[in-house]
Amino acid sequence: MDRLLSMRVFGRVIDEGGFAAAARALELSPAAVTRLIGDLETHLGARLIQRTTRKISLTDAGERYLESVRTILRDIDDAETAAVASTRELQGTLHILSTPVLATHLLAPRIARWRERHPGVALDIVVDPFPQHRVESFDVSFLLLEDGTDLNVVARPLSHTDMIVCAAPSWLARAGTPQVPADLAQHQYLKFPWQQTTGHSARRFRLQRCDGVGAPVDVDMPVALQSASFDVLYRATLEGAGIAALSTALVAPHLESGALVHVLPDWIFGRFTIYAALPSRKQLPARTRAFLDFMDEAPPPRRGGRRMLAAAA
Repeated sequence: MDRLLSMRVFGRVIDEGGFAAAARALELSPAAVTRLIGDLETHLGARLIQRTTRKISLTDAGERYLESVRTILRDIDDAETAAVASTRELQGTLHILSTPVLATHLLAPRIARWRERHPGVALDIVVDPFPQHRVESFDVSFLLLEDGTDLNVVARPLSHTDMIVCAAPSWLARAGTPQVPADLAQHQYLKFPWQQTTGHSARRFRLQRCDGVGAPVDVDMPVALQSASFDVLYRATLEGAGIAALSTALVAPHLESGALVHVLPDWIFGRFTIYAALPSRKQLPARTRAFLDFMDEAPPPRRGGRRMLAAAA
């Protein structure tokens, strides 16, 4: 058994969420992936993955083994990178974890420039709406967290953005324009399922004044749509489905064009920071340092009327 290959396949099955998806990503046959995982479980004498017809999940042993596998594979990649350091060209794969909105609007627009600068470093981006608890398994993780959140990880702040109340003119023409926060109770809520953020739960829509004066105000709103994808929420908002709290940077072009309206401009849903979080390893690979420095640079120029999320207001 090629144990190293089996470990890599095991990690990819979990990242891709299934055997078939991992086989496609690794350019192997599904049968080969199944055999490699079976051989690994036989070698260890433990079941790592629970399989059903619809999904896979890790056993307790699988969760512990996956954490160790991530560390081992990173160390191997780091050793290979160090061995070719004399070529002065970074090599290997950078394993990145990101929220969906940051993957789409922060990372994707920069990939071409990164590849031009470091063609030897491939990017493997895994998307998770709530990535905080998976930071240790990746080289770098990009998080969008409300100010004041206790991170408990090593993280570099990249930029800041406000979450503001937005609606399309078509929705406001039907439902009216809120003048005070209490008016939101008569509107449909397009909701992100906030986790580990105080105050934002169930039907509660919490607002605070931009100037920080006074206590937050809570409004119960009927939920018309819930999604962990900000892209889904802001697209539905554009189409006039209701009211949502969206990043100023994400919606800036639509506010400028009039496609969206900033409702209750004296109030905000919250102030958030974009972080690059790192695993608690003492040695930071050269390719990770290079990528962090790259992300600290000015964002790509605005193209086609879209503003990059990193240029947060």
